Amino acid sequence: MNNSVSSGTYIRNIGYGLRRKLADFLDPQERWKDVIVSIRKPSGELKYSQHHVRRFEGLVAQGKSPTVELLNDWGTTNSTVGDLVDILKSHKLLAAACVLLPEEEVVPAEPQRASPAAETYSALPTRLLEETETQPSPAGCGLQTQILMGSCESDYTGCSSFLYNELMRITGNFDNRPVSDGGNRLGEGGFGTVYKGLLNDKPVAVKKLNPMEDVSLDELRVQFNQEVQTLQVLKHENLVDMVGFSCDGQHPCLVYPLMANGSLLDRLACLERSPPLSWRQRCLIAEGTAKGLEYLHSNHHVHRDVKSANILLDERFVAKISDFGLTRASAKRTSTTMMTERIVGTRAYMAPEALRGEITPKSDVFSFGVVLLEILSGLPPADENREPQLLVEMMYDIEDEDEDLTFEDFLDKKMGDLEMSQVESIYSLACNCLLDRKNRRPVIKQVLLEIKGVVKSISLDFKV
Repeated sequence: MNNSVSSGTYIRNIGYGLRRKLADFLDPQERWKDVIVSIRKPSGELKYSQHHVRRFEGLVAQGKSPTVELLNDWGTTNSTVGDLVDILKSHKLLAAACVLLPEEEVVPAEPQRASPAAETYSALPTRLLEETETQPSPAGCGLQTQILMGSCESDYTGCSSFLYNELMRITGNFDNRPVSDGGNRLGEGGFGTVYKGLLNDKPVAVKKLNPMEDVSLDELRVQFNQEVQTLQVLKHENLVDMVGFSCDGQHPCLVYPLMANGSLLDRLACLERSPPLSWRQRCLIAEGTAKGLEYLHSNHHVHRDVKSANILLDERFVAKISDFGLTRASAKRTSTTMMTERIVGTRAYMAPEALRGEITPKSDVFSFGVVLLEILSGLPPADENREPQLLVEMMYDIEDEDEDLTFEDFLDKKMGDLEMSQVESIYSLACNCLLDRKNRRPVIKQVLLEIKGVVKSISLDFKV
């Protein structure tokens, strides 16, 4: 059957290929639930109850798509593609709407009055960008991409779309020489290379995503979409902000404000002869990072790649968590563990359960425990020329009386203002974060409270 449809096409006549494309947008983060709770009978009452919703939820365990099955069921009525598109637009699911009516200008409809169940999932992000093999020509985006970019500009404050050629221009054609050698390359980020640019006289960081040996083009687009979605939905002082993105050229790109003091990893290593971070600075950075994670977790997101390289520092050394390509939103408004077949993250920071494919906020807590060890020691998380190679294993050596390493030896000698009782509190907290059994680790809210207590005692010391 021809996949071409119009507003008047009955839902039952939507081809299977289009149904699968819709499922690609609506199955992640269970956005099909926004649709199901908005479907009404001709009488105006809701067609589907929460009992129906739970029945469709159960299809996932059977390997079926809730979106496809919902369309099959809804298709037994005389509802049309126009009815479905109106619902998609009301929830700003513009990419999904464009799948059905790509030739129309999809403008967000006035929000429909939905049942309370719709609000339960409305804060979760949707997939805004198409994941097709064909790329629009560099001269400009196709209509569908323009619509998607336009929706970003109108619906999300501070988010803009850029032409790939414009980003090439402001980065000196992605000059691959390091900034220290007069080029524009700042370093390697998650799934790509980061370049310095000047946009409207303001310094920005442009991350150009590159296919890698173990990452397919499709996976790269998933990471790109995930980062765009997350940063459009979640805003916090301790999360990196997004200036905009580009998807009309050879490489998808993300644009962020430039962080003047680089990453925590580089500052702890005093790269480029930067002065060592003081104990007070380190504790404030730890506090800011914990605040960012607490915000993520309270909004039911798991970062999955917490590490010092992903903690950026602005001109005031305020911590900003970055790289959200691996971030996942919990399917339910709970902290339940999710499972994944693909193991992702950075080995030196990964919790035991993360290595088994579990996705849980407690894995972020474990990774943050490694960051706390870095803050205390000034050492990288892994070093092939060190014994033991992993920083986590040095913690075990400190506890082992048969080993020569002492707690005092472990501490970074470049800190000149440390107070031993405060240092011991942070170390004890790190040890609790790094417990093998996730149920014994504190939640991030508890971690933040303990760090705040140390920061408060430091502030009191400063007043004396």
